[in-house]
Amino acid sequence: MQLEILKYLYDIRHACQLLKQFTDAKDLSDYLANTMLRSAVERQFEIIGEALNQALRRDPSLANHISNSGRIIAFRNRLIHGYASISDEVVWGLLESQLPILTQEVSQLLEKSN
Repeated sequence: MQLEILKYLYDIRHACQLLKQFTDAKDLSDYLANTMLRSAVERQFEIIGEALNQALRRDPSLANHISNSGRIIAFRNRLIHGYASISDEVVWGLLESQLPILTQEVSQLLEKSN
């Protein structure tokens, strides 16, 4: 795997780790009550989406290994360009349901590259 693609995958994994760290032992009510937490979470999702977009431009076959890659990138675009219509409940739901899957898939790709 190209070094540049590996860098993007490391960025994605790091953002996933930060999201886990930021939200560990928290629930939706904590998230809704904390503007700084919401901003930090959204920023990490933006990084994930942009890094994935750049990696896929360089190697489109990565989409076969990352579930919902198109939706991840679309979510990043929505966060940046449609921020006023973002539902905090949807963001929290993605943290709970999709983040573990993405973390596992990216970690597996990085393990295969070693």
